[in-house]
Amino acid sequence: MDVILLFPGQGSQKPGMGKDLVDAFPAARDVFDRADAALGAPLSHLCFDGPAEELTLTHNAQPALLTHGAALWAAMRASIGASVVAAAGHSLGELTAYHAAESMGLEDAVRIVRRRGELMYESGVKRPGTMAAILGDTSRPIEEICAEATREAGLVVPANYNCPGQVVISGEDAGVELAMTLCKQAGAKRAIRLKVSGAFHSPLMESAVDGLAQALDSASFDDPHFPVYANVDGQPVLKAERAKRLLLEQLSTPVRWSDEVLALAERYPRALYVEMGPGSVLVGLVKKIAPSLETATCGTAAEVDQLQGLVTR
Repeated sequence: MDVILLFPGQGSQKPGMGKDLVDAFPAARDVFDRADAALGAPLSHLCFDGPAEELTLTHNAQPALLTHGAALWAAMRASIGASVVAAAGHSLGELTAYHAAESMGLEDAVRIVRRRGELMYESGVKRPGTMAAILGDTSRPIEEICAEATREAGLVVPANYNCPGQVVISGEDAGVELAMTLCKQAGAKRAIRLKVSGAFHSPLMESAVDGLAQALDSASFDDPHFPVYANVDGQPVLKAERAKRLLLEQLSTPVRWSDEVLALAERYPRALYVEMGPGSVLVGLVKKIAPSLETATCGTAAEVDQLQGLVTR
């Protein structure tokens, strides 16, 4: 059975993540130990024991999720590696996907995402902003609503096209606030402010691009061993230079998750789509985008065992 790896983004982190993995799989323990050494900080302790407030900080959540995804992959690779035909990740998760595809080693990947988190936080301080989830369909295109709010109040853009009926907007506080009101007037069921430290995936993040470019250029980054589908355009990436360019664009442009999943579904309609991380956020989105796809979660030691049985059946 073909397998597609899906790696979650910021927001999926939770205290306790990975603890059962390191107890059950030496390869997973090695990943967490190496991540601690690469950062010179006890990231594993933060993942296993929290506190949640500290784990949620952008510069911690990003390397924590990448390390957890890398640990799951290390535990599973021997049994399912030959079946993996492609990967994708939501925002931060795209970098985890490139690690799984052997574009970059663990130590480089952890340091890059730590720097990415720092840069995104710093951009949020320089140009404060926020994000909001818009749930339910609107009678007007979300792009039109954001353009009107931008003209009247402040910059706001679509940031995540997550699935039908779920779009996240991002930008300056006043622009987001007006866009939320306009979305509700246009029929949206709910408009919910998100607890974030900045306006991610919007032009307010442009000041982070140069720093991330330096971090990527300072590391070894090779062509992926299998296609990684990109957030920016939903298309497969097989060359390192294109991968790095799209990872930079991703900082200030929308995550087109729906397009990614549809492109994957068209190419791999009978594959097993496996969320490699804590929770089931991406599996839930996949089911709303392409209900016919077979999905599985793999975030715990028990789920690793279950997945091995699924793939080898």
